[in-house]
Amino acid sequence: MNVWEWAGDLYRQIRWMDVLIAFGIMAVFFIVNRLLVTYVFSMINKKFKAEENALMWRHAFEKPLRLFIMLLGVYWGLKYLLPGGWSTAIMLDRWFRSAVIILTGWGLLVLSNQSSFLLEEISKKIRLDDSSMLIPFLSKVLRFVVFVLIITLVASEWGFSMSGVIAGMGLGSLAIALAAKDTLGNIIGGIVIILEKPFSKGDWILTPSVEGFVEDITFRSTKIRTFADAFVTVPNATLSGQPITNWSRMGKRRIQFTLNVALDSDRERLDAVTTRLERMLREDERIDPATIMVKFTEFQESSLGIMFYFFTKTTVWAEYLTIREDINLTVLEVLEEEGVRLAYPSQRVFLEELGAESGPAREFQSISTAGH
Repeated sequence: MNVWEWAGDLYRQIRWMDVLIAFGIMAVFFIVNRLLVTYVFSMINKKFKAEENALMWRHAFEKPLRLFIMLLGVYWGLKYLLPGGWSTAIMLDRWFRSAVIILTGWGLLVLSNQSSFLLEEISKKIRLDDSSMLIPFLSKVLRFVVFVLIITLVASEWGFSMSGVIAGMGLGSLAIALAAKDTLGNIIGGIVIILEKPFSKGDWILTPSVEGFVEDITFRSTKIRTFADAFVTVPNATLSGQPITNWSRMGKRRIQFTLNVALDSDRERLDAVTTRLERMLREDERIDPATIMVKFTEFQESSLGIMFYFFTKTTVWAEYLTIREDINLTVLEVLEEEGVRLAYPSQRVFLEELGAESGPAREFQSISTAGH
């Protein structure tokens, strides 16, 4: 039977009164749609007795429920109109059940969104901060599970046997397992990162492979923005197996260096320099007073070494550099006032003339320059 024959047969079996009644059923559902939804959600509001819970459910299921009521009106209208034994009526049942599954899944997808009230409530219950990546990761997992369930149920509704598909996949389970090994390792690595929480979203981290700010974490990888504004994607399995330095969690920032002064510096002036510089650091409010060391520690071939070891209270890179610049300028000022010179790379050469009547050895000093 072709389409025209089917349409003619249907036209002969359907009465005009049935058509009017079917459209009347649809019209009733369209008219009372808003009233029914408002009544349902007011009941939910009374049951939960909490405005936030009512808003959560309304935000997730209001639109799907409105579409369901309209769809129900169309379904009942067509069911009344079509003869019961027709294949079209059977197909209509399948379409209706599939639509109900999709609308329910739509509401669940909205409910599992990371900005939804449900996950916000979970975040408050377990006291997570705004930078935690657990809620975004949990949202992705839930949405993936819901999406898979929707596809599975709709496929089953249309006669696709998911058990047969799973059994068929079992024939190639070894190959699939080997192919999915890296993906599974990345997922487990992401879970380890989230549970151990070595860093949070927005943190500045350093690993053997990359340095930058954490922007996001997914099933497979962590996304990092480098200082060159490049976007680097690092597999979670790789990142979880590397040492991670989290610079954002420093309570203070270290400054350590050795200042080389001239080898012939006066002992008293050298002592005055170390005393003044240590006092200067202790009086600076930007320096952490717990650990401040300025000591004459080294004898070198052409210089004397003064060690500086202290911490700044700030960990912000720009502020840290400003403090370090101010301290370097102060060090130069103190050296000038005390008459202590910085050391230059140099070497001394002693020449001795041969012979019995030779005079005393002569000493020559040369200063090394770059490139010599």
